Amino acid sequence: MLNIHNLSISFQGEYLFEDITFKLGNGDRVGLIGKNGAGKSTMLKILSKEMEPDSGQIAADKTLKIGFLKQDIDFVLGRTVLEESYQAFTEIKEIEAKIEHINTQLAERTDYESEAYHDLMVELSDIQHQYEILGGYNYQGETEKILQGLGFKREDFNKLTDTFSGGWRMRIELAKLLLQNNDVLLLDEPTNHLDIESIIWLESFLKNYSGAVAIVSHDKMFLDNVTNRTIEISLGRIYDYPKPYTQYLVLREEIRTQQLASQKNQQKQIEQTEKLIEKFRAKASKATMAQSLIKKLDKIDRIEVDEDDNSVMTLNFPVSITPGKVVVEANNISKNYGDIHVLSDVDLMIERDIKTAFVGQNGQGKSTLAKILVGDLKHDGELKLGHNVQIGYFAQNQAEYLDGNKTVLDTMIDAANETNRSKVRDILGSFLFRGEEADKYVRVLSGGERNRLALAKLMLQPFNVLIMDEPTNHLDIKSKNVLKDALQRFEGTLILVSHDRDFLQGLTSTLFEFKDGNIKKYLGDIDYYLEQRNVENLREVEKRTVVKTEAKETPKQSYEDQKKQKSLNNRLSNCESKIAQLEKDIKDIDVELAVNYDETVAKPNFFEQYQAKKDKLEQLMEDWENITLQLEQF
Repeated sequence: MLNIHNLSISFQGEYLFEDITFKLGNGDRVGLIGKNGAGKSTMLKILSKEMEPDSGQIAADKTLKIGFLKQDIDFVLGRTVLEESYQAFTEIKEIEAKIEHINTQLAERTDYESEAYHDLMVELSDIQHQYEILGGYNYQGETEKILQGLGFKREDFNKLTDTFSGGWRMRIELAKLLLQNNDVLLLDEPTNHLDIESIIWLESFLKNYSGAVAIVSHDKMFLDNVTNRTIEISLGRIYDYPKPYTQYLVLREEIRTQQLASQKNQQKQIEQTEKLIEKFRAKASKATMAQSLIKKLDKIDRIEVDEDDNSVMTLNFPVSITPGKVVVEANNISKNYGDIHVLSDVDLMIERDIKTAFVGQNGQGKSTLAKILVGDLKHDGELKLGHNVQIGYFAQNQAEYLDGNKTVLDTMIDAANETNRSKVRDILGSFLFRGEEADKYVRVLSGGERNRLALAKLMLQPFNVLIMDEPTNHLDIKSKNVLKDALQRFEGTLILVSHDRDFLQGLTSTLFEFKDGNIKKYLGDIDYYLEQRNVENLREVEKRTVVKTEAKETPKQSYEDQKKQKSLNNRLSNCESKIAQLEKDIKDIDVELAVNYDETVAKPNFFEQYQAKKDKLEQLMEDWENITLQLEQF
């Protein structure tokens, strides 16, 4: 499908990677990993033909369709969510315009018996047939299904994209990509703006995707659940193994251990041979033997051990002073953006030294409350900070506030004060900005490097309460582990907004779920929350999979309601199975029509049977929607 041969690219005279060769084929779901700045995003840009390599070739079929989800996207203003999503169907929309144009002509003309009118009718028939083969009668339903899977509600479909946050716009872009039937998907950190439920939905989609997928991600759990192959870019080379991330780490370590053992044994043999050569050189009668041993030594293939880039940042969050027992107390906090009610009469109390997580779907008010707590947003209700509270705040888009025209060093010096300006170089060194790295301009840094710089800036201020909004976005896995360790050691109060399940595991002892303007408290970590959420909110229904509901899970329901809900679940499951089969049947027929039209349409009652299948599918989709609406009442 995609053959990459001897690919090289360099920046400012230094190679990001050199002479890299690998293949991508159907069914490959590749996790592209490596440290921040290793060249992962650059690799995706080259594969998508957005960037040219310095040398090497990429061979692919001319008809190969590649979809690329970038970290930064641009939207045309003034479109609704549905209108923007329909941009995925360029060819279908062009044909729709042609059909509309022909229909307008037919409505305006009265020369029904003329040859021109007849030609228009024939052209309309041909175009409608092409429209049908391309899926023109199904794309709107498919679009709605994908959007709902990514967390949009039906009432969101006709809202302008301008009114949505960057995270939700990224979901629309992802929806467009998934709707395009690409042969290859290139996804650059797709989970950065997704909540937990949408991540689980995306995992399911990608596991069933038949083409090739290359994913840059720092979400270990996501990589383990989706990928079947790992390519690591490290120190200009790649390491390619047919294993998901965690298994790859184990396998690579085993291989390095074997290489070290083999290298040690080979070194012993070389040393023994060198001793013999020195011994035989002293005797004229053994000179020939010495020369023979020298030639043998020259021919030995020296065993090399794979290099491993183990450099990681050093991170500690010191507590400035001890605050009072209660650090934050909020009563009846409300926040509206125009007609949108984000928070409604929220009460919250956080005590000293407690580590708390804010979770929930995007747009439910997690970041809004974090900004209210640090004083960045006006609000209704009462907010009191405790005695001696000093807040350190890491915003979700913290890296965007960095000036691209400044160097790394200047950024830090400008943020420092008289007491810590002399420590700037040391702090930068601990965040891996050493030597010439500190003289780089911010604009050339990768997303992860910018996040590291933003974290380094945070160290220049005193705090005993740390509020962090999605701090792991763009950070490589090793840096995330260092950050998690530092937060576990942090002796102050932590409020963490995050969707990263692996990062949250074991880190917090209290969790607040944000939903429909309110918050709900869970005394436990992310695993406890997911376990409870699974029972209380029927997450399986949201994912369009059905789990039989036992009586103990719904103690407040009557026996009749339980029977009715179980019956609806069974009907939904049956309906989904029939929809999946019909969609497959119709797709097979479309392919058959495209390959061998004349023989296919010659079959007895072909068009009647074909139309019957589509009518049945439409009816089943309506049934599915009705059953889902009934289930939501429970």
